[in-house]
Amino acid sequence: MTPKAVESHEAGLDERITGALVGAAVGDALGGPVEGYSPDQIAERHGGRVHGIVGPWNGEAWRTARPIAPYHKGDGHVTDDTLMTHALIRVYATVRDHLDAYAIADHLVPDLMTTPRWIPELEAEALPLQRIFLAEKWLVARLHYGHVDPREAGVGNIVNCGAAMYMAPVGLVNAAAPAGAYAEALDIAGAHQSSYGREAAGVFAAAVAAACAPGATPDSVVTACLALAKDGTRTAIEKVCEEASRHRDFESALLPLRRAVTPYDTVGPDYRRPSLGARRPSRLHAIEELPVALGMLLVADGDYRHAVLGAVNYGRDCDSIATMAGALAGALGSPVPDEWSKRVAEASRLDLWEPARTLAEVTRHVVAQDTRRRRSHESALATLLGGPGCSD
Repeated sequence: MTPKAVESHEAGLDERITGALVGAAVGDALGGPVEGYSPDQIAERHGGRVHGIVGPWNGEAWRTARPIAPYHKGDGHVTDDTLMTHALIRVYATVRDHLDAYAIADHLVPDLMTTPRWIPELEAEALPLQRIFLAEKWLVARLHYGHVDPREAGVGNIVNCGAAMYMAPVGLVNAAAPAGAYAEALDIAGAHQSSYGREAAGVFAAAVAAACAPGATPDSVVTACLALAKDGTRTAIEKVCEEASRHRDFESALLPLRRAVTPYDTVGPDYRRPSLGARRPSRLHAIEELPVALGMLLVADGDYRHAVLGAVNYGRDCDSIATMAGALAGALGSPVPDEWSKRVAEASRLDLWEPARTLAEVTRHVVAQDTRRRRSHESALATLLGGPGCSD
């Protein structure tokens, strides 16, 4: 498969926000049914590589077949990655400003606990809390029941991609400002994760912000990540992206990217049976999902279809990898295939475009506030620097 060049026109803010959020949801839906398996297992199950939306791994037995039951993964259904992303957008719509860990406690947690919503994988209306993974239920346990300081609530949770998977909105609100996105996501993610899980949340948000910059490319996105990432997260991104630069097709990259990230990944070779050292805090390790998503973005040269299909066929936690790769390619301006987005929206019974419209409006409001605050600060500094007793 040869990647198609990213559209040559310069995408505007609204287009990038829509591309990132719809792109993330579609990637999530494509990756869900093959999550947890290896590239070889995926190819055997589907008679070759996955090239679009597929059905559940266990067919009609999805309701009872372990380890997936009772979730209907496949047929275009989004997973918890998208549910959490949309929940964070609702927090932005309420606060209408930059967020911090307290906003997660005050707004995201009640949203998860109290408001029934359509859950595609359950094919029913339910509380989001009834669908999200234990690492996300941690938010409710620690913040609502434990009354822990929101800035420290993530300490003790398993270290995985739980916080990173829904941080695209932070990068979009901080479009073209990777350092600001990184700092805001670190603050938000402190309520959810610690160690390299929290770090990945910051770096992914920075990557999305960097992808929104005029003239951005996959290389400039990776450069922005490496300028901010720390410890094992930085090294893992560097090594995976070095390997990715040697490939122009995801087929040849699948196993080499896994080999490149293996020294930093704590889960181990059997994704469904993590090692005893898995998901523990460390300065030497990294989550697997973000480096591989960045690697697939490079392999695809920013093309949405190629990047997402590479992430999906990589297997393992491929719904989250494809969520991240899809968000980044969409933010760069590569179009999400209509045949995928329309089918995912219909199958999931979700308007994938409404959250993007909401976040675009909120982002413009936040940008205006930031401009006023910056000008006020500049005026104050000018007075201080030009006042009596001041000299150059």
